[in-house]
Amino acid sequence: MSVSNQSFVRTTILAPEPAPPGERGVLAWVRKNLLATPRDVVMTVLALAVLAWVLPHMINWLFIQAVWSGPDRTFCATTVQGGIQPDGWSGACWAFVNAKFDQFVYGRYPLAERWRPTIVGILFIALMTPMLIPRAPRKGLNAILLFIALPILSFWLLCGGFGLEPVETSLWGGLMVTLVLSFVGIAVSLPFGVILALGRRSNMPIIRTVCIAFIEIIRGIPLIAVLFMASVMLPLFLPTGWNVDKLLRALIGVAIFTSAYMAEVIRGGLQAIPKGQFEGADSLGLSYWQKMRLVILPQAIKLVIPSIVNTFIGTFKDTSLVSIIGMFDLLGIVRLNFSDAYWASAVTPLTGLIFAGFTFWLFCFGMSRYSSFVERHLDTGHKR
Repeated sequence: MSVSNQSFVRTTILAPEPAPPGERGVLAWVRKNLLATPRDVVMTVLALAVLAWVLPHMINWLFIQAVWSGPDRTFCATTVQGGIQPDGWSGACWAFVNAKFDQFVYGRYPLAERWRPTIVGILFIALMTPMLIPRAPRKGLNAILLFIALPILSFWLLCGGFGLEPVETSLWGGLMVTLVLSFVGIAVSLPFGVILALGRRSNMPIIRTVCIAFIEIIRGIPLIAVLFMASVMLPLFLPTGWNVDKLLRALIGVAIFTSAYMAEVIRGGLQAIPKGQFEGADSLGLSYWQKMRLVILPQAIKLVIPSIVNTFIGTFKDTSLVSIIGMFDLLGIVRLNFSDAYWASAVTPLTGLIFAGFTFWLFCFGMSRYSSFVERHLDTGHKR
């Protein structure tokens, strides 16, 4: 048999047979993932049975029997679509969320001044959107506006002064505080995490020791302890008459804590880079910072994108811990409104917590989906 015939036979034998028309698309996915083995069949049947039992009750409580409007708790306690609930209680009390929605977003920010955080939110979306689109032009200018100009403008708008009525940070709350804390923590932790990771791998003993000590000490204590020390113990070391804003203390605590974890994520990416990449950069005559900026760090960050986004998601959720220092983020302001006598009912707390949980999930799921998109966009051969 000639070489060409052998190649044809080998190709013919190894080539997979096309799936029958009835086993393509959704049917093929179901057969492969849900019905591949007898155990998969049993687990699929059990899962469908549980969903068939749970989903109707959830839909009924969340939507069908839910109360969507009303001035106080009496509507949530007794009425269901104009009638009386037999057991005396209705479904979800979305009227409570509707009545308190502004507080859930702005906290106790003055009503007449809420246009200021609204403008900040619009500007943030307008600048973040092109930053997240890979092919959007002028990334450098966009980054300067987002990470330098916007924080300065936001500080002026939110805090006031220079023609605007001052608003104390103690009045801030709700989703606004959650987004401010998470954005600052994320924006600060990534560059500081890179610096700490490079410092931990440095050949200079003093820099390496300082970075290792910082990372290990901060990672060894919970965020609650960091916030508590920043809020309670820090003023004890300041000169008499000095005071640091509570929100600023929380921002510093969250940024420091997240930076320590981010440093270990980046270090893991640096360790995954083959030694040949370092040697190749050195052979080109690149300096240390040129080598890191142009060759090593882009590859390292690409490899640990899932871990980076996982740290971002954890930071976003951990902002709820600022309640330990008397600040009210989204979850804190929702829980604070449970004590409102006008809305005290058996279903109010659960409805508020579902709303807060769904809001957190919405942001975290969005970050997760964008992470997957970036991974696919940057996939250039590491995928096996």
